[in-house]
Amino acid sequence: MNASEILTKTQDELTDELAKLKKEQFNLRFQRATGQLENTARVRQVRRDIARIKTIARQKAAEAKA
Repeated sequence: MNASEILTKTQDELTDELAKLKKEQFNLRFQRATGQLENTARVRQVRRDIARIKTIARQKAAEAKA
């Protein structure tokens, strides 16, 4: 997911997407711990997507206040 896709989403959609990614991140951590993780690059990808969503959500909240 890139930043331009995230920018078009509403605050509620961002919250839903963040929850989905956090759940996926938990599952990936669990798979890594048990040795079942096949796509190790997905861990990094999910972590960065979470950071992107949090950053853009924070920016949108700041714009709404101003």
